[in-house]
This record gives sequence, C-alpha cells and structure tokens, in this order.
Amino acid sequence: MSVYDKYQAVIGLECHIQLLTKTKMYSNDIAEYGGIPNTHVSVITLGHPGTLPFLNEKALEFAVKLGIAVNADIREENQFARKNYFYADLPKGYQITQDKTPICSGGYIISKLKDGKELRVNLTRIHMEEDAGKSLHDIDAFDTLIDLNRAGTPLLEIVTEPDLRSGEEAYSYLTEVRKLVRYLDICDGNMEEGSLRCDANISVMLKDASQFGKKVEVKNMNSFRNVQRAIDFEIKRQIDLLEAGDLITGETRSFDAVKELTFSLRSKENANDYRYFPEPDIQPVFISQEYINSIKAKLPLLPADLFKIYTVNCKLSEYDANQIIDSKEVACYFDQLIKHTNNFKSAANWLMGPIKAFVNERAINFSDFKLAPEKIAEMIALIDSGKISNAVASQKIFPELINHPNKAVQQIASELDLIQNSNSNELQLLIDETLSKFPDKIKEYKNGKLGLLGLFVGEVMKLSKGKADPKLLNQLVKQTLEK
Repeated sequence: MSVYDKYQAVIGLECHIQLLTKTKMYSNDIAEYGGIPNTHVSVITLGHPGTLPFLNEKALEFAVKLGIAVNADIREENQFARKNYFYADLPKGYQITQDKTPICSGGYIISKLKDGKELRVNLTRIHMEEDAGKSLHDIDAFDTLIDLNRAGTPLLEIVTEPDLRSGEEAYSYLTEVRKLVRYLDICDGNMEEGSLRCDANISVMLKDASQFGKKVEVKNMNSFRNVQRAIDFEIKRQIDLLEAGDLITGETRSFDAVKELTFSLRSKENANDYRYFPEPDIQPVFISQEYINSIKAKLPLLPADLFKIYTVNCKLSEYDANQIIDSKEVACYFDQLIKHTNNFKSAANWLMGPIKAFVNERAINFSDFKLAPEKIAEMIALIDSGKISNAVASQKIFPELINHPNKAVQQIASELDLIQNSNSNELQLLIDETLSKFPDKIKEYKNGKLGLLGLFVGEVMKLSKGKADPKLLNQLVKQTLEK
C-alpha cells in the first residue's frame, strides 16, 4: 500500500463565468472580448464621483436561468455589497458583488467519470458580481500595463461544496459546467479567453480523520487539463509535507504548466478583511415566482434531458448519446436531422463519422458546417432503400453535396451513375461470368476455404463498376457457390 493511499483529498472549486451580455454589469459600456485597451470604459466603470451604477437586467435573467438548471433555490430579495480591496486594475477600489444574499443557494451538478460512474457535486451558492480589469506583465519590459476593458464585465461565481476528491473529478465537473452554460447561452465557456475561470481550494486528511486539513488555494489555471494537473500535484505536495513532519501553510499558489508544479503567491494565514458593506447605490432587486416561471418556460432542453431522449426514445447507445450532447451545435443539428429520418442510428453515425471528419479536417467550428440536415436524411433514405451503398454515399455523394448543397441526392447519384443494381437477374449474369474465371478457387471454397467468398464478391463488384447492391450480391454469390 502506497503512503498516498492513507490520505484523502478534499477539494472545492470556485468558477467565474463571464456572461454573454452586450453591456457590463452596472453600466451600458460594451462587454466584449478584445478591443483597443481602455476603450470599453466610462465614468461609471471608472467609479467617478457622482456616478450611479444600475443593474444589467439580462445578467439577472442569466443568473436565474443557471439557478433553475442546477435545481438551486432562487432568492426573492437580492441585495448587493461592496467588496473592498486594492488591485491596480480595480478602478473603483471595490467590487460590487453579493455577500450574504447570493441569488442562488444550494443546487447540484451531475457529471460522468471515465469509468461511467456519476459524480454529483453539490453547490454552496451562485452570486452575481463584476470583473476587474487586466494587468499585463509581458508587453513592456519594465512596466505593468493596465487594460480596463474587462472591468465591470458581468460574472456569475459558482461555489461548490468540498465534494471533489481528485483532479479527474474536478475535470469532469468543469466539463459539465462548460457544457451547461453553453446550452443555456449564457457564456461561451472559453477558458483561454478568460470567460470561464476556476480557482481550486485543496486540502488533504487521513482517511479516518474527522477534520479537514489546512486549505490551500490554487489560481491561474488556463485549461481544464491544467486544473486537473495542478490539483494532482498539490495533493501529492501536501501529503509529502505531512509525511515529512511539516505543516501545511494556508496560502494562495499558482500553477506553472511547463514545470507542472504549484508555487506560492502569497500567505493566507489570516482571513482577508474585505470590509463588506451594503452597496448604497443599488436598491434591492426582488424576484417573483412568476418571473422564475417565465424563464423556466423558455429554457432549452439541457444535456441530461437530451441524453434521456436519445437513449430511451431513439435507442442510441450511451456512448453515441454522450458524443452528440457533448456539443450544443451538434445536438441541435441531430435534432433537426431526426425530424427527417427515423433511422436514428444511421443519423448518429453520419454525424460522428463523415460530418465530424469533414469539420476536423478543415479545422472549422461545427456551426460553420452549412449542409442542411435534410440532405443527410435524403442520403440515409437512399441507402435504406438499397439504391446506394453507405460507402458510395460517404466517399462520392457527400463530397459532391458539399460543393452543390442545393442539389437533390437522387440527382447527384444519377449524374454520377452511382445507383446500385438490385436486379437479381442482371447480377446473376455477372456472378456466373466472374465465377467461370476461378474454377480452382471454387473447389477450395467448397473444400472449406470460406474466406474466398470476399474475393468472389469483390470481383463481381468490380465488374459491376461498384454498382451492385452489396447485400444482395453477397446473398446471390453464396447461393450460387452452394448449388
């Protein structure tokens, strides 16, 4: 038994999701990624004397959407608070957030681990707040540059209970969070651009202990994989310290993805005193049950709903269903496709096969795939009717459809002379002609070398110029050989 097996990790995550609103949380400044530095600002964002903030109604709607989706309790009376601290990129010297009255309390998110087990992560709270600006350290050799374009951008912070036990579980949870916010259309989930950010609180304890260990916070992880790697490293680091007789220091650390280690940023032995007090410039916001119901009525089907539909109604495998719902764009395309065909398995195969390959080979987003789902359904119908083979459809008709998306599939198949020959009399003539060339091979087949069937079928297919119906051809060749 390894020394590491004596311990159990205890992990909680804090996720900031940047909302897809057009304007900022408490002003009408543009909330867009990029732009010339310090151009998406105003006297309100900068906190000039005499200015008054006002709440972004769309951000409130997005918060309620998320709360409904995670089965949280949504607060009726929402108050705002000032969180005071100094950052060079925090122009007001405080952040408007929610302290003791988060808009959502409780709730949970369920994800699946690699072994298929379900992971339920309970949530402590979700609250609304604004983002700070950005300090840039790598542009000027001597000075830190400040870009305040991001300051005031609407955020929702999702805080979990300490329910996670490994880096893999954190990765699974974050993947589900990103999928969820994308389905809700409230965040693009782009971690590289900072629209989804995560801090991890990590401690370790002996498995039979009743008290959590000293908590260490790890920040500045720019991908889900790096979150997993940082957590796994930090768990090992803390266990090594305890085994060496050292104490864990309460601190904030950062992750170096190149060296694959965490390093100390600042001590956190004493609780930060942010001097929270009620925000005097924003009145409490009251949320009625009618408002909640109106948003609930407009919610899209979420991944868990679609998984049930695809596995129960469409009889797809869990693997196929998970592949489809992994992306909202793919799931939407599949939903449109199955409105035109009842062959759900074939529809899933086309989506995960030729279409996915096309998108990947060209390194484009799935949303840029413009071929109408009806065209894929037309191909499936021709295949099911025996007029074309699956191979011909994917290798010859699909590329032609991409170039001529308005053409009918039947028209393309006819123009390229790809309609299968399903006339058994004509095929029998081709079979007889082919088999007459291989008398010795026929004797071998009849003596038990059944693998030669593929040779005969292949030769007949060549003679038919690839237009023989494969199923019928196999059946007829076998019947002829067994006479």
